[in-house]
Amino acid sequence: MQRTTKIVATLGPASSSLDVLTRMLAAGVDVMRLNFSHGTAGDHQQRAALVRDAAHSIGREVAIMADLQGPKIRVGKFVQGKVTLKSGQTFVLDADRELGDEDGVGLDYKELPRDVAPGAVLLLDDGLIRMRVESVRGSEIVTRVEVGGVLSNNKGINRQGGGLTAPALTAKDMEDMKTAVAIEADYLAVSFPKNKEDMYMARQLLRAAGGKALLIAKIERAEAITALEEIIDASDGIMVARGDLAVEVGNATVPGLQKRMIRLARERNKLTITATQMMESMIYNPVPTRAEVSDVANAVLDGTDAVMLSAETAAGRFPVETIEAMSQICAEAEKSDEVELDRDFLNRTFTRIDQSIAMAALFTAFHLQVKAIASLTQSGSTALWMSRHNCGCPIFALTPEVSSQRKMALYRNVQPLYLEQGDDREAVLQAAEDLLVTQGQVQRGDLIVLTIGEPMGKSGGTNAMKIIRVGDHR
Repeated sequence: MQRTTKIVATLGPASSSLDVLTRMLAAGVDVMRLNFSHGTAGDHQQRAALVRDAAHSIGREVAIMADLQGPKIRVGKFVQGKVTLKSGQTFVLDADRELGDEDGVGLDYKELPRDVAPGAVLLLDDGLIRMRVESVRGSEIVTRVEVGGVLSNNKGINRQGGGLTAPALTAKDMEDMKTAVAIEADYLAVSFPKNKEDMYMARQLLRAAGGKALLIAKIERAEAITALEEIIDASDGIMVARGDLAVEVGNATVPGLQKRMIRLARERNKLTITATQMMESMIYNPVPTRAEVSDVANAVLDGTDAVMLSAETAAGRFPVETIEAMSQICAEAEKSDEVELDRDFLNRTFTRIDQSIAMAALFTAFHLQVKAIASLTQSGSTALWMSRHNCGCPIFALTPEVSSQRKMALYRNVQPLYLEQGDDREAVLQAAEDLLVTQGQVQRGDLIVLTIGEPMGKSGGTNAMKIIRVGDHR
């Protein structure tokens, strides 16, 4: 059985050649992430074209995710590029300052003096440096360093417990959305949303720009945890962005939150991506640590749709080896994933015909022990609903829409395949069966479950299920 958990990899200097990128896709990447924190619109257009070329060369479709930068809550630059802060010293964060030194530094985020008060704890550089606010004087925040270290240009700032008012969407993000639309990104990741309104605004702006991408909310603020369910409902999926989130809520809180987030999203038929430092040591080393292996495996057992690589593939020395290792870990973890489909169905109600057909197909496939489920779908919604449950059976989503095929690359346990679909129902069913045989997924005599919509070609119209023995004349 093929790996069911999907892999998201970040494109960067280490992976921007056609040769390396092609090898990465062949090793198992399902979604390529373009980080809009770096590069120009032209850079992103070139990289997106490169992804499409590489995918085409190996006969696959992969999704492209445009990841917006969000608000730059960072310190400014230093005269010498960095300073060493000592515990107990005074250090000033000044919104009006140009260049920094041992006494203080400027701020990219000019609103910070309004967001903090004496006693607030500020965490810099992913929590490696800790400061406590002693006073606020106009543009200046006077702090006492509690945990020192080396602070360099443009390092991030978080407030312990959250409370920074920066909007999720900046002017740069709104411009970057237009680039995402131009490159036909399949997913748009929104950084630092605090509530459902942030996601509504992102969707409105994306649609106004002509984009059809699915929206992923990156859960990385303390405020997002209290509004988690409404953010999930306003999005197509979430990213468990463990970096900034851990700094705001504390490292020890994150594993439990990860499990809760994935469970809530799956219950609401939404997608999940688990991200940050999953294979961090492989930036420099050809093999992962045992802890990283366990981390990836646990995310798989939590039910995540995808696991994500950032610097490992963007700037690391072993981008292809990292993907191969992650793919192997996912596949091994999936072998121990218990199938408890009947329990999943308890206390569930289905109000839509297409959703009811999806659930019936899962139930039938599980109890009949069929070889595969084939979902003939336009939009992919039937395949999405089926992928929220582990039935121990591969799901093949057959669609005539390339855009749907790419989006479904992120769905756990769904293998999207392109299939032309005309008006002749029997011809389409035969073509679906032939495609699965040709792909080597089923053989003569196997039982498969097919879901289909009548009349053909209507999005959201799945209304029939058929059980077929491959090779039988109909």
